[in-house]
Amino acid sequence: MDNNKNDKLKAAIEVFKKEFGNTSIKIHGKDYSTVADRISIARKTLGSSLDLKDTIIHHDKDRVIVQCEAYLDGVHIGTGIAEETRLSSFINKTSALENCQSSSWGRCLANIGFVNSNIASAEEVSAAISNQNKSLTTALTELDKVSHLGSYKAWISKNSDLFKRIKENDPLAYKNFQEQFSKIRLTLETKGVINGRKSN
Repeated sequence: MDNNKNDKLKAAIEVFKKEFGNTSIKIHGKDYSTVADRISIARKTLGSSLDLKDTIIHHDKDRVIVQCEAYLDGVHIGTGIAEETRLSSFINKTSALENCQSSSWGRCLANIGFVNSNIASAEEVSAAISNQNKSLTTALTELDKVSHLGSYKAWISKNSDLFKRIKENDPLAYKNFQEQFSKIRLTLETKGVINGRKSN
């Protein structure tokens, strides 16, 4: 890489490191950047000089692998690869490819220097923690099976401590949970399950 490209990349990385403290997410006491922050700062500082090209390496009914290549002014400067298992989370059941693409971008940007001391993004760490603790996925699966207002209220009571714990320790997992919860709740409301139109 010539000095001009090298200087551009170094300057962009410096901006990332300065802004990192303002945008990081704390998970179990450590600071992590999100993929969105890495992309935002890379685009803001490098603009169209940075080209991220992703390729689906593998996809089937069980898993997806995406590789991302980074180019600065047409010169290859880094690679990132990610794998997602379709049944590993509630979100991956419908969006494994999208999650995998985002993860590959985050890995690629981390590998070219958009990173603090943790290469893993906040999303990756959050997903790993969620996968280790299947409680949220189980809770969402149980919510999807709620049949009347009483069982909905019982579900909330049963899981309230879990939700508080996740909200405090893993804000990204909680945000993802909230998105899925809202979708399921809307479906239950539409069917009349939790808004009083269906009897207990």
